[in-house]
Amino acid sequence: MKSINISLPDAMRAYVEEQVANGSYSTISEYFRELVRQDRERKAQERLEALLLEGLASGQETPITAQDWQDIRQTVRERITN
Repeated sequence: MKSINISLPDAMRAYVEEQVANGSYSTISEYFRELVRQDRERKAQERLEALLLEGLASGQETPITAQDWQDIRQTVRERITN
């Protein structure tokens, strides 16, 4: 694992150290790793929401028929068994 050095204003540094002292995190590095994980998850969620909105706006809707559901189930069954 490689290290990254960062500079923080005194108030931010005090806040981070307080989080560690309160037992929320065992180390300052753990605190920053969690921030990065949360940021990645937030961006993935934003991307998913954008794709869903794009899909909703992508064309004229058509009702799903009983045959459509049957075809979907069959496709899923085939993917599970392969």
